[in-house]
Amino acid sequence: MIVRKEANGSLLMIGQTDHSRLVGQFAAHWGNESFAAPQPFDSVVRAAVYHDYGWLSYETNPTITQDGETPDFRQVGAKQLDSYQWCVDWMAGIDRYSGLIVSMHRTGLWRRRYGSIAYPTAFNPRALSDETEAFITKHEAWQEEQQRTLDPAQVWTNYRLLQVWDLLGLYFCCAEPTEDHIEPAPTSYAGGRADGVTLSLTPVAPRRVAVDPYPFNERPLGVQLTAKRLPEQRFADLASFQKAYFQAPTEILDFELVAA
Repeated sequence: MIVRKEANGSLLMIGQTDHSRLVGQFAAHWGNESFAAPQPFDSVVRAAVYHDYGWLSYETNPTITQDGETPDFRQVGAKQLDSYQWCVDWMAGIDRYSGLIVSMHRTGLWRRRYGSIAYPTAFNPRALSDETEAFITKHEAWQEEQQRTLDPAQVWTNYRLLQVWDLLGLYFCCAEPTEDHIEPAPTSYAGGRADGVTLSLTPVAPRRVAVDPYPFNERPLGVQLTAKRLPEQRFADLASFQKAYFQAPTEILDFELVAA
């Protein structure tokens, strides 16, 4: 859950599944004369749309801390191993290629995105539990097995693309847009493992962001994000928090991405 404490005292809560669907919109519209579209399209976009659906179980039963505040995803993630496993199994059961990319994304978050992103700097936990290390080892072995009959360069490019899209999603979810950038973003499947360009992000109006160079197939590109707004930021107990959470209306946040 992405949790934003707003200046007016409200709490904006964006589910990881909401973030995931936003990421899928970037993936589905990625590609133009300067950027290669995802290949294979269905498998890669499917992975992007559902890459964070391992959070679905938490979103049905969100918690609060002893201080009465609800934690964000950075504080909860290490407790989600069974749900992450379910997500990979579910996705691989539908499309093994999609499942592979989702699995790589999950383990890569604990491995500083496997060095695929120079900026923003990857979050690096101080120490991983034995259970998490075992999860990573198991999945990396499975990933290697799946790739034996695939083009490893294509798989790596698709993993890198998901990291760019994921960071774009976090850019819009974690705060109001500010001037920022992501690098490197792959432009083709023919380049090296680190080839790419810097995507500059510049707000030009409320919820309107210029992207340079522009990687999408629609100009401008409109995307939507759903969220829940709770009237308070601290709660007396879990029951009162969950009541407010389930009663909260769903907001649709519209963003527009334009060429610089």
